[in-house]
Amino acid sequence: MPSSKDLKEELRAQALARRDALDPFWRIEASLEMAETARDGIAVGPETVVAGFWPMRSEVDVRPAMFALREKGARLCLPAILDRTTIVFRELVRGAPLVDMGFGTHGPGEEAGVLDPAIMLVPLAAFDARGHRIGYGGGYYDRAIARLAAKGLAPRLIGIAFDCQEVERVPEEGHDVVIPEVLTESGLRRFAASL
Repeated sequence: MPSSKDLKEELRAQALARRDALDPFWRIEASLEMAETARDGIAVGPETVVAGFWPMRSEVDVRPAMFALREKGARLCLPAILDRTTIVFRELVRGAPLVDMGFGTHGPGEEAGVLDPAIMLVPLAAFDARGHRIGYGGGYYDRAIARLAAKGLAPRLIGIAFDCQEVERVPEEGHDVVIPEVLTESGLRRFAASL
């Protein structure tokens, strides 16, 4: 029987292949629709810190959603890769330069302030109807969320994906973080407690 890791690899590859096959122009339209859903469905107050991400490859372009939340008063931040295991969230300020973070993504440089997000828009490769996710295999977000929890913080976690990335069931591992909500082109889905 394949291991959980092997099953995750297979599910990740299948979900990403489906995502890669989506028409690029359709992906742009879906990303803009998702921004409207985020604007209307994610409550933020003045100074609420929202962590987004710079899209890579065929990912949802979450930048329109981030900017819609900024218009409502949110402060934005992006992940910055410090080393092979650690990301922090640096403030994204209009006009500030972005630097190459590797993996085809960009983020604020070392001069930007490090923030603790109250809301995290989390990239993922695949997810199931219980809110279990498959990331890209590096564990960066699982560790970042664990570090925030160790500080007594519990950010609202919202996965970002297209519907085609949903799989029947994600194999569970002890370190996995369940995502209670996922934003797709179909809307903002809230999952019941893990089944």
